[in-house]
Amino acid sequence: MKITTKGQVTIPQEIREKFGFLPYTEVEFIVEDDKVRLVKKKTDHSFGKKVVDHLRGRGSVEMSTDEIMSLTRGD
Repeated sequence: MKITTKGQVTIPQEIREKFGFLPYTEVEFIVEDDKVRLVKKKTDHSFGKKVVDHLRGRGSVEMSTDEIMSLTRGD
């Protein structure tokens, strides 16, 4: 594997899947002697929470939850 001119590398799919490196996963590099480890950054917020927080308050439908549920589930 080669590093691009922008300093990027592609993590092989089987490694991403095995260790849960999903899109937008924050990572950090840990230097140990003459080696570097790539690890998931420990955060207080999950990816799902970040998405919900980002979308909160952006809806423009002026319907109640019950009205929306009625539309999606039927009466």
